[in-house]
Amino acid sequence: MIDPKFIRANHKIVKEALDKRGVDGAVVAKFLKVDENWRKLNFEIDELKAKKNTVSDEVGKLKKEKQDAAGLISEMKVLSDKLKELEEKARPLEDELKNICLTIPNIPHSTVPVGNDASKNKEILRHGELPKFDFPPKPHWEIGKDLGILDLDRAAKTSGSRFAALFGMGAALERAIISFMLDVHTKENGYREVLAPYMVNKESMVGTGQLPKFEEELYKMKDDELYLIPTAEVSVTNIHRDEVLKAEALPVKYVSYSACFRREAGSYGKDIKGLIRQHQFNKVELVKFSKPADSYGELESLTHDAEKILKLLGLHYRVVLLCTGDMGFASAKTYDLEVWFSSENRFREISSCSNFEDFQARRANIKFKPSSGGKPEFVHTLNGSGLAVGRAFAAILENYQQKDGSVRVPEVLRKYMDGLELINK
Repeated sequence: MIDPKFIRANHKIVKEALDKRGVDGAVVAKFLKVDENWRKLNFEIDELKAKKNTVSDEVGKLKKEKQDAAGLISEMKVLSDKLKELEEKARPLEDELKNICLTIPNIPHSTVPVGNDASKNKEILRHGELPKFDFPPKPHWEIGKDLGILDLDRAAKTSGSRFAALFGMGAALERAIISFMLDVHTKENGYREVLAPYMVNKESMVGTGQLPKFEEELYKMKDDELYLIPTAEVSVTNIHRDEVLKAEALPVKYVSYSACFRREAGSYGKDIKGLIRQHQFNKVELVKFSKPADSYGELESLTHDAEKILKLLGLHYRVVLLCTGDMGFASAKTYDLEVWFSSENRFREISSCSNFEDFQARRANIKFKPSSGGKPEFVHTLNGSGLAVGRAFAAILENYQQKDGSVRVPEVLRKYMDGLELINK
């Protein structure tokens, strides 16, 4: 959430930022109108409170002097009734103001390229070599089906479309990828592992920005005010909701494996085959809490940490800086890591690494106490996939497939699979 004081004082800057994102700036005018009415009421309320306090003091003096205070007591009652009336008028305006703020996306960082869609994203680098085949490469869903390790049809029978069932070495490969990622991030990259809940309350979803704007994308419990997480970012970030962290403890770095659940509302017809866009999938998530002055350096290091997984897996990938119109709602700056898919002859996103600055921290009330003293300040939060496990699984099948239909297991995963080098039918 953007600081309401900042919107009030810099509404032109905010509107320009929304224009760059392709978002209707009318919400700023709406904010200003409601804010003006709310501040007028609060000015009247403050004046009445001051007057009431003055009258109260006078009543006290008269009583102390044993004089008649009936007239002033009557005036006090009138003031109290008027004050109550104004506060009842101000309360819904305050709620409306907060709700408006919750729907305004973050302001893009100055280094983010301006554009309406992905065509304006900026490629930063490519790493590794394109895999070469002397046969037409198959898509991962065909490879997995032929090997008997991936079954989308049986998953559809039990759960509907966009679910997957893994068998034998498919399940072992998925588990190996998860264990490998967690080991690299905890043992080499310095993250603390946390296994957080898969269900969270409404306040948690509001804290990281999924609510109120993206409710249709979420799975909600019918009989409880709980939601299935779309990413571990939600549960891990909210671990420190309403807390004040110690400056010397920053940056706090967490890595978390979780299953993720997304309704993918509005995406039907897109990527319906395979593992690219599932309703349930596994992911290893990186989350950081940083001092504001350090957060953009932390974004670079977080992105490098996610890249390291792709390098160790020997997968060809690129890093892309997203433009203003392609960034997520809460992000101030985002790098996407895109891995090569041989059957499609194209890159596919496998991680988004973002700095949210104080946008989430303000919503979730996460602060730190500066070591130099003074009032607590909002931390900056960051996160990124390290990586999306299902997409890593799919990329391995496609880029390590052999002419005979087998799949070579990346060397770094073999110790997690009892030394297995090839997945055969």
